[in-house]
Amino acid sequence: MSSHELRLGSAAAERASDAPHRDRLRQVLVAVGAVIAVVGAFVGSGAAGGTPIAEAAGGALSADATLLAPAGGAFAIWSVIYLGLVGYAVSQLLPAQRTDARQRHLGYPILLTLIMNAAWILSVQAGLLALSAVVIVLLLVALCWTYARTIASRGLGRRSLVGTLLVDGTVGLYLGWVSVATAANLTSYLQFAGFTGFGWSPEAWGIAIVAVAGVVGVLVAVWSGGSLAPMLSLAWGLVWIDVSRVSGALQSRPVASAALVAAAAVVVATLVARVVAARGRGGAGASTEARGR
Repeated sequence: MSSHELRLGSAAAERASDAPHRDRLRQVLVAVGAVIAVVGAFVGSGAAGGTPIAEAAGGALSADATLLAPAGGAFAIWSVIYLGLVGYAVSQLLPAQRTDARQRHLGYPILLTLIMNAAWILSVQAGLLALSAVVIVLLLVALCWTYARTIASRGLGRRSLVGTLLVDGTVGLYLGWVSVATAANLTSYLQFAGFTGFGWSPEAWGIAIVAVAGVVGVLVAVWSGGSLAPMLSLAWGLVWIDVSRVSGALQSRPVASAALVAAAAVVVATLVARVVAARGRGGAGASTEARGR
């Protein structure tokens, strides 16, 4: 055996011996990240002495601050998302998950979103609306990357219904809701920064942004093969925008109608994509069976 081959073998053995330590570190860091995110949520809710998000930053993110702000009831979805994130953080600590290929693929991306989520809450609490807009855009980008890895890793590791709900379901809900939250946050920042809209009326901008959110939802539906979680949270956010524009202090029937149409488009596109994907899997299975004969 050559010296080069010996060095390669030694490096491979060293990486293999370090793998258990790296896996344990990943598990611990994800758990710590979940704790940080939950503490941030308590602060953001006002339960731990912080200012509720709707009242922080001069009320820039309240339900009546802009035409894209959803009604307060929409934020109940955070409870479901946080519950899923905590469930994931606990489940990935199990010994059986330590060397799981999917956990290795997704642990650090999910950790990144947890830390950025807490950073967003802190920026809003500090009244730094511009910084919050930057952070939530980065969070959305991180979630897009994480969800792409979630889809790509579906064939890796041990699969179970609980694991699928905690990973695919939670990350999907997280992505869909943050998509709506990003639109609302950016609109708030631009309005408070004095953006005049290039001559467009606020309602025209509201309809346009809602339409973009709907298109994004349709694209995610096609790309993911009809995954339900992103559709549920995105449609949820859009419906609550409708509620806010119909029953809140800042009313707008055009924006409310646009939000409902966008929500319906996302739901229909997701169900159609799901049926198409199921038929594709069925056709592939039949083709394989025919070749087997």
